[in-house]
Amino acid sequence: MRAAFFIEGKFMVAIGRYNRLQILEKAPQGIYLDGQELGKILLPKRFTNDQMHIDDYLEVFILFDSEDRLVASLKTPRAQVGEFALLNVIDTNNVGAFLDWGMDKDLLLPFGEQRKRVQSGDRVLVHIYLDNASERITASAKIDKFLDNTPPPYGKGEEVDLVIATKTDLGFKAIVNNKHWGVLFHNEVNQALPQGKKLKGYIKQVRRDDKIDLCLHKNHKAAKDDASDKIIATLKQNEGFLAVHDKSEPELIKRTFGLSKAAFKRAIGNLYKQKLIIIEKDGIRLV
Repeated sequence: MRAAFFIEGKFMVAIGRYNRLQILEKAPQGIYLDGQELGKILLPKRFTNDQMHIDDYLEVFILFDSEDRLVASLKTPRAQVGEFALLNVIDTNNVGAFLDWGMDKDLLLPFGEQRKRVQSGDRVLVHIYLDNASERITASAKIDKFLDNTPPPYGKGEEVDLVIATKTDLGFKAIVNNKHWGVLFHNEVNQALPQGKKLKGYIKQVRRDDKIDLCLHKNHKAAKDDASDKIIATLKQNEGFLAVHDKSEPELIKRTFGLSKAAFKRAIGNLYKQKLIIIEKDGIRLV
């Protein structure tokens, strides 16, 4: 997922992720891009062509080169900062292991971030993060510490991104939206699911203990009807009107209906088409 980053309304360049940056000037060594608070960032000459002009915008990946200088690249990494991926170990030394993540400079997996010692030729599931101490893009095999312990904000039937982590007696543990643990039980699986496989899945249910059950095939009608029924019932309990709409904060929607914002927006769209509700400027109303 390519994302822009904003802090207090200001655009911030994200190291270890894709960014859309403006071309400032051309030089013999390549093209310099506007890195905002990070200064000029070089896109090396091997990535440039005659169709790139001053003031154009380029979608580039920002990382450090072999001399720890911030540079831009048009190569595609196997994962960005904040994501998980199964990567090959290509070398080790007295600092840690080095992983192939598709970029010119290999990714460091320090000894302190390994669950067990890895060797060249191994494959390891890691989280990619920006280390605050070294300010370097780093990998960690200690998956649990990067997953959110807050209540999962998902609705039944909601589509999510999955990364398969491990096979268990019950089924497969999967990382949900790079944030939570979920489980695909064996009876929900009819295909090979190797470790590290990325695929789409659906929320079967979020249990009272916040554990997430997953499935690979969505029952579209059941999920849609369930969300619609919740909205209609809640409106009836509130004299037919609620000051909640598609621009409302996800927390308010979750608190009011027990639905994610995405599931809520789909449901009110369907209810509006069926002429069961009116979408007003400050909320939704039963017809």
